[in-house]
Amino acid sequence: MDWEFTEDAAFLALCDAFRESGETSAIEFLANGEGAFHFQELTQNAAGEGIDFSDSEDLEEFQQEVIETMETLCKD
Repeated sequence: MDWEFTEDAAFLALCDAFRESGETSAIEFLANGEGAFHFQELTQNAAGEGIDFSDSEDLEEFQQEVIETMETLCKD
């Protein structure tokens, strides 16, 4: 993927919300309403950048990359 999602405003908002939530697991955070909202916004921004998630494996791979990045970058 050529798009650097960590610089996207939706990812930054996702990280901020993750930090503020007190949740320790990024996957659990993405499963709740606020996390899911920000992730949906991030995937929409990715689509706007030309990333095609019509293949569910691509979406799952992206979600895993976001989770790993959140757990690395977004901890206090």
